[in-house]
Amino acid sequence: MITAGAMKKRSQGARVVLVGLVFLAALLVLRTNVSTVSRLSVAAPPRSLTKNGQGTKKLLQREITGVPLNSQWQSPESREVAAAAITCDRSHHAYDTCTVNGPTLLHSPTSTFFLLRPAAVRLSPEKIRPHPRKWENSTMSKIKEFTLAPAGPPQDLRCDFEHDAPALVLSVGGYTGNFFHEFGDGLVPLFVTANTVFPGRDFVLVIDGATDRWIHKYEDLLQALSGRPVVYVDHANGSHCFPSASLGLISHGFMTINPKLTPNSRTFLHFRRFLDEAYRRNRPEAPAAAPRSLARRPRLVIAARTGGVGRVILNQKEVTDLARAVGFEVAVFEPNRSTPLREAYELINSSHALVGVHGAALTHTLFLLPGAVLGQVVPIGAGWVARACFQEPALAMGLSYVEYGIAPEESSLLEKYGRDHVLLKDPAAANGGGWSAKVMSVYLKEQNVRLDLGRFRGFLEVVYEKANKFMEEEGKGLN
Repeated sequence: MITAGAMKKRSQGARVVLVGLVFLAALLVLRTNVSTVSRLSVAAPPRSLTKNGQGTKKLLQREITGVPLNSQWQSPESREVAAAAITCDRSHHAYDTCTVNGPTLLHSPTSTFFLLRPAAVRLSPEKIRPHPRKWENSTMSKIKEFTLAPAGPPQDLRCDFEHDAPALVLSVGGYTGNFFHEFGDGLVPLFVTANTVFPGRDFVLVIDGATDRWIHKYEDLLQALSGRPVVYVDHANGSHCFPSASLGLISHGFMTINPKLTPNSRTFLHFRRFLDEAYRRNRPEAPAAAPRSLARRPRLVIAARTGGVGRVILNQKEVTDLARAVGFEVAVFEPNRSTPLREAYELINSSHALVGVHGAALTHTLFLLPGAVLGQVVPIGAGWVARACFQEPALAMGLSYVEYGIAPEESSLLEKYGRDHVLLKDPAAANGGGWSAKVMSVYLKEQNVRLDLGRFRGFLEVVYEKANKFMEEEGKGLN
């Protein structure tokens, strides 16, 4: 016989079982939802580059995101994913960088990157000028601003071109046309950025501000850095889609590469080897090396400047004759904006020394072989900038460095300002202890040099001794 107490206990047990079943069912539903969110947050990479095929907005919302672009569904997880989809680092003095951490569409006419997995919540767009002279407002005002939009693209936009590698976005505006700055603000930071953000990985270069001259001059280097077709924003047709994008260039300083700041410990010597690889492509190796190994005199290239640009050697013919008398085989090199870089490389790379007054032409130092000699003639007032721009990079590339600081009597400023003027007596004081653009314009644009042949002969003899030693050592290595 079942008592009333037993009946009561059975009833309580049934309720416990029922509550447990309800709790278990709720837990299963929660796990299913979390699993769905996790699957939706993983983006499949786009297909290889295609044009006008299936690279449409509908395709991307289906294949890349798996959810409708205009979905209003929200969850704490989706908010975190949206916030992390665009990240920017603005902590550096010289540059900003931003990253689109997911599929994105570049609309070239508006310089906008749209998320193809749009944020489910309202987020403010980020803006960036991808050029590493952040501290210089006058230069940065010339650099196009890119917008990183957390919202999806307008309904009428489609992916006309679909890339299966991330984008590396930069601007080469600013001091375009100045050979030093084209390397110092462009190609060297580009090499640093590629080896920091994409070490050992493929990427697509997306470049803004490139003129036809710039494109033609540097196409060998760009192809060596990334074998994929470059997207030039100014000339781009249609919209381009990428699995992700990195905007901005990382700079370690004037013509500087700090191996401690790159994951693969790249140095300036690695950059120098990269130049060799770029210009040795698609040409025979043997003919270039043989003539230099048979040279009986070291080859000296004198970088010449002419016209009203400042820092011209006024007695250049006498200096050239003097260099020959010292024992050099001499080539006078006067580069201009249209000088093919491959030709410049062949000349400098086959020489044993390069001498010239501080200026952009000495950027060709990058083409000297390690062990060769750079002789820099330093005008009055240009001491620290000469060290930063050329002495330090030369030493980092394994070159021998020799410096010739001109005396007041060798400067054209003496006649104009007089020996007792602060510009000649105390350049540091004239500059106010720092950098005065007005004063440096006098030193760099108004000043020419007439070299004292007696003093300069001693300098050339030192250059000759080092260049001749390099030539002999090179000859032993080639024999």
